[in-house]
Amino acid sequence: MADEQQADPQNQEEQQTIQPRKIYLKDVSFETPNSPAIFLKEWNPHLELEIGNSAAMTKDGHHEVVLVLTVTVTVNGETAYLAEVHQAGIFTISGASPEQTQQIHNVYCNRFLYPYACAALSDLVTKGGFPQLLLQPINFDFMYKKRLESARDAESARADH
Repeated sequence: MADEQQADPQNQEEQQTIQPRKIYLKDVSFETPNSPAIFLKEWNPHLELEIGNSAAMTKDGHHEVVLVLTVTVTVNGETAYLAEVHQAGIFTISGASPEQTQQIHNVYCNRFLYPYACAALSDLVTKGGFPQLLLQPINFDFMYKKRLESARDAESARADH
């Protein structure tokens, strides 16, 4: 039994750990360039969503990941509003290779930050006088794999020329 309680030091080194330390809004922007006239139009919105992210190491070895959601809503070709949220988090990541860390940033961390970013966007939009904004769930794993495939295809095309 004592042997079962002792952890294998080699397994501890190989085990990945990901721990969120802090979640915060890094930047927020909201614009209604065609107000108040836009409020008098029939509400038939067209929504465009752009997603971006970045990751950087902090001085103390933590990982800051920033998920950027930009929503542009137009009505009859006129911009009703443009809202952007930079939702950030500080994460402790250990036991991961550089490739695994990149995947953690792009999948796990983004998946973790997304509900916070959606709530912040919805709050901005509602306070701006517009109907509540409810964004659909996003498959960050699929997006990451698609981005890797595109990068490989582009690299392969460059090598062929």
